[in-house]
Amino acid sequence: MSDKPQTFANHGRVDPPFHFFVLPVALITLILVVVHFFRRFNSQDPWSIVYNTWLVVVAIAAVVAIFRIRLYALKAQDRVIRLEERLRLTAVLQEPLRSRISELADAQFIGLRFAPDAELPGLVKRGLDEKLSCKDIKKAIVNWRPDQHRI
Repeated sequence: MSDKPQTFANHGRVDPPFHFFVLPVALITLILVVVHFFRRFNSQDPWSIVYNTWLVVVAIAAVVAIFRIRLYALKAQDRVIRLEERLRLTAVLQEPLRSRISELADAQFIGLRFAPDAELPGLVKRGLDEKLSCKDIKKAIVNWRPDQHRI
């Protein structure tokens, strides 16, 4: 974790093993397999064509699997954030806003997690009335509440 305070401008996270190793290796492998496929496509051996075609299919499947696995983890994380924020909003908000929590979109919950308790009522009201996006909610936060655990 950095000593620098988290803000809208720097809250994005990079996971070095994923972004700088797994992803480049998968994409380079896919490119190499496709290049190999086209260089060997004129082969007279039918099994060579089948084998090279299968290598392309496996490489594509690997890239798709890597992205899907990453998206599944992020989706599970979003569900936990939604639950945490529903609980926090229930404790912090007064009526009539408390009864409108269910009207918030998932993306709005994700944006609200960075808002301190003091700013929540105003941001929830604006989010509901103005249909603010996650990005708009994040931009409207004055005193950023960091989330150091999201990947």
